[in-house]
Amino acid sequence: MMESMLGAAEQAGNIADPRMVGMSHRFAVFIDNVAYHFGEWSKVTGLSVSWQQVEHRVGDRGNHVWLYPGATRYEPITLSRAAGPFSRVVQHWLAQTSRRPQPQSGTIQLVNFVGIPVVEWRLSEFFPISWSIDSFDAGGAKPAIETLKLAHSGFLEDDLDSSASAAPVPMISPS
Repeated sequence: MMESMLGAAEQAGNIADPRMVGMSHRFAVFIDNVAYHFGEWSKVTGLSVSWQQVEHRVGDRGNHVWLYPGATRYEPITLSRAAGPFSRVVQHWLAQTSRRPQPQSGTIQLVNFVGIPVVEWRLSEFFPISWSIDSFDAGGAKPAIETLKLAHSGFLEDDLDSSASAAPVPMISPS
């Protein structure tokens, strides 16, 4: 475990480039099902993970408490952007999911101004839980914002499958 942490830190240090800092960039969303490419989004919220705190009191140590991380919890991810050509792809996916629900997997990438991925999050088993668009106002002189909310089973590579833990840790690549 310590070896993989050091490997990731070394890799990050070797590829560090001030132009690759994730500031004011966009997000690209790719679904493994090649029929869908959701295009780029201007805002992503909810990329977070937390663990339930588990306490264990030992009977022979007075008030001593041992703390452990418990169940992993992922927040739903919300994507927002100005409605445009890729909105039709999202609408088609929503219609298909409504008819035949099937969890998807895919990637959210933070891309820089040139379109080069800076960092990515691999989502497993996600599906839509809501979609909306701002009200239309021709006099407002602003784009209609489309919002898609996704539930997912995680983005960390923390599967407890015994065969996965025995496999060597892959090198992390910036691209």
